[in-house]
Amino acid sequence: MHARRRTTQIKDEVYREMFRLEENRPGAEMGLALALLRAWIAADRKPQDGEDRLWIRKVSPICLEMIEAAWKANGTALPYAR
Repeated sequence: MHARRRTTQIKDEVYREMFRLEENRPGAEMGLALALLRAWIAADRKPQDGEDRLWIRKVSPICLEMIEAAWKANGTALPYAR
């Protein structure tokens, strides 16, 4: 039960940071990146849970696109060239 609650908290954190980024809040790019990293780490800790791994695989590309779009909109140089 505790593990399920933690998973829900991590998902909530990712969605909250996505919303903050949509609202153009300062520092939201980093907040989303950190939340996404926490979600990946949590998913790796319990590889038997395919549902969480499927969720993180679906949401990650969306989050990365959001972060990159925010960097471009703010005129921030991307840390790598695509």
